Amino acid sequence: MSEPRIYNSRWDKARLSFLKTHPLCAMCHRQGRAVAAAVVDHIKPHRLKESINVGKQDEIAKAQKLFWDKANWQPLCKQHHDSTKQREEKRGHVIGCDENGLPLDPSSHWRK
Repeated sequence: MSEPRIYNSRWDKARLSFLKTHPLCAMCHRQGRAVAAAVVDHIKPHRLKESINVGKQDEIAKAQKLFWDKANWQPLCKQHHDSTKQREEKRGHVIGCDENGLPLDPSSHWRK
């Protein structure tokens, strides 16, 4: 069985459109910096490939809905997408500080 291709021309078109209206990296912005975004990141992982591989239609439908939900998209620079975002997903909390040195994670004890 071949690997499912979910990032296709439809995604390319949606991605470019989103980046035109959201040109700056959201993570850089939270740190007080203006850096161009290059990636449209899914805030909550959609797990579409995994759902397709399992083959359960209800899971595929749920994953597709999350994949195409623009409220679940954020613009990121490549560096944040490939490093910070991946670490956050593995650790389960937001990494980094704002321009005042306060942690970005709303559940940090420094924010209470």
